[in-house]
Amino acid sequence: MTAAKQNQPAIEVRHLCAGYGRKTILRDISFTVPQGQIVTVLGGSGCGKSTLLKHLIGLYQPKSGDILIQGRSIVNASDEERRSIMKTFGVAYQGGALFRSMTLAENIALPLEEYTDLTREQIAVRVEEKLCMVNLQGCGAMMPGDLSGGMVKRAAFARAMALDPAILFFDEPSAGLDPLSSASLDQLILSIRERTGATILVVTHELDSIFTIADRAVMLSAATRSIIADGPPAELRDHSPDRQVRNFLKRGREPKPRQPNED
Repeated sequence: MTAAKQNQPAIEVRHLCAGYGRKTILRDISFTVPQGQIVTVLGGSGCGKSTLLKHLIGLYQPKSGDILIQGRSIVNASDEERRSIMKTFGVAYQGGALFRSMTLAENIALPLEEYTDLTREQIAVRVEEKLCMVNLQGCGAMMPGDLSGGMVKRAAFARAMALDPAILFFDEPSAGLDPLSSASLDQLILSIRERTGATILVVTHELDSIFTIADRAVMLSAATRSIIADGPPAELRDHSPDRQVRNFLKRGREPKPRQPNED
C-alpha cells in the first residue's frame, strides 16, 4: 500500500443526510474512519444506526452528501463502479443472514464462486481458512439450523471475510448472545483486526463490547438526528460535556450512593 493510500481514510462520510420519503433520520453527518481502526456506532433506539449502516454499504442512496470507501464515492458511482467498491468490504448482518438451505462451507464459498476465478479446490482451501479464523474449523458440512447463536455469528464473520476485504461492517454482532459468548465474540473481532489489518465498523449498543473493542465511538442522537459524540469510549464516558453521552455510557455502571445512616 502506498503512503498516500495509508493516509487516506478507509471510510469518509461527508455531510450525509438520510431518510425515507419526507422523513429525515440523519442530518449533516460527517466523520472519518482511519485505516485499521475499530469504530463503534451507538445511540438510543431510533437514532439512525441501522440507517447509517445501510447507506455506508450502498444499499440506500442518501438525500444528500457523500460516502467515500477508500477514496471512492459509493454514492456517485456507476453500477459497475459500485459493485467494484462493494467487493472491498464485507458485511455480517445482525441475524447472520446465512442461507439455511446451504452448508456453512457453501455459504462462505458463494462470494468466492461469484467474484473470483479460483478453482473448486482453491475455494475449498480458502473456506477452511476462514472457518479456522473464527474457530469453526471442521464445521463446514454443518447446516445453519444446527448452529448455536454464537456459531451463527462466527459463520457470518467468516463469510464476510471470504474475499479478504479491507473493511468489515458488523451489525449488532453480540445481539441475543449470553455474556460469555458475547465476550468471546469481542475477542474474535480484536483477533480479526490483528490478523488481517482490516478496518472494522461495528453497530452495537452493548457497553461491554464498546469498551472492549472500540478505538473510537460515534454516538448518534434521535433528538438532533446528528452525531453528538465522537472519540475514545472511556474518554467520552468520563469527560464528555454532554450529560446524555455520559449517562448512556455509564448506565448501570455507577455504584449507588451511600445513605447517611447506612452501616
